Amino acid sequence: MTHTQRIPTRPLGTTGPRVSALGLGCMGMSALYGESDRAESIATIHAALDAGVTLLDTGDFYGMGHNELLIAEALRTAPAAAREQALTSVKFGALRTVEGGFTGYDGRPAAVKNFAAYSLQRLGTDHIDIYRIARVDPDVPIEETVGAIAELVEAGHVRHIGLSEVGADTLRRAAAVAPIADLQIEYSLISRSIEEKILPAARELGIGITAYGVLSRGLISGHFTRDRELAPGDFRGMSPRFQGENLQRNLDLVDRLRALADAKGVSVAQTAVAWVLAQAGRQGVDIVPLVGARRRDRLAEALGALDVTLDAADLAAIEEAVPAGAAAGERYPAAQMAHLDSEH
Repeated sequence: MTHTQRIPTRPLGTTGPRVSALGLGCMGMSALYGESDRAESIATIHAALDAGVTLLDTGDFYGMGHNELLIAEALRTAPAAAREQALTSVKFGALRTVEGGFTGYDGRPAAVKNFAAYSLQRLGTDHIDIYRIARVDPDVPIEETVGAIAELVEAGHVRHIGLSEVGADTLRRAAAVAPIADLQIEYSLISRSIEEKILPAARELGIGITAYGVLSRGLISGHFTRDRELAPGDFRGMSPRFQGENLQRNLDLVDRLRALADAKGVSVAQTAVAWVLAQAGRQGVDIVPLVGARRRDRLAEALGALDVTLDAADLAAIEEAVPAGAAAGERYPAAQMAHLDSEH
């Protein structure tokens, strides 16, 4: 994609905003993947905005506010036109320790409004475009949490309500309270469990999907090597899919995908992202992949997926090479899987 081309847009559900067909997930610029380069992170956000990316995804707990402050700096130093087109998607609710541990989630209405007040201050803005709890608080009905966000919408502090990692039943309960723009959930060639119940429910309700983990945290990017040593603090060091025999089996899948990508003259990452982009038409619901690029070269590669056309034969070949359910290992450690309403 050249500098002068603009990224196509897609509606985020029937009630949400129009956003770029690819969004930028900013988490890795602040947390969970080891050290990152602040200047390169800001340059990457600027490059994304310049290319026409409008959706910036973050969480108030990414680096305990670091990521929101980073985005604020990037937007403050971006050209006015780019800044005005940028949309912020913010997750809240995760409870952290000083040491960086996670201790649960808080979806009480008073907490929702408290989290929002802090995010607005860190982001340096008067509103958040899409606001969502990161994981359902098991002690608070989703109706109460969504109701509190709806009050923030009414007050003008939030524009749209989103959800994250919820199952079909929770999706329906939430949608009965207020309009839901999108569901943010992991979806990739090797994480396809949402296809059975969650995607049909989203389609029925007119709720868009923002798909994170489209490269499975780099596992299916084509850049992860079998002998790679992860930096201290890298989340993948605890991820089941990156452990021992699981890693070797999963990289075997990547090798099969690489053969198809090479035949088309594109990269593995571009093929994997293009596959998710192609599901929007096949699944009948708007799907916007979030790419977690931390560097401009990785961003440029991911944006190139927008120029990759996968026909029916390509899609069939990809799914033969990497069948649904082929991945070895769960997508999170057991303790974190327990927090996923979407998996229950």
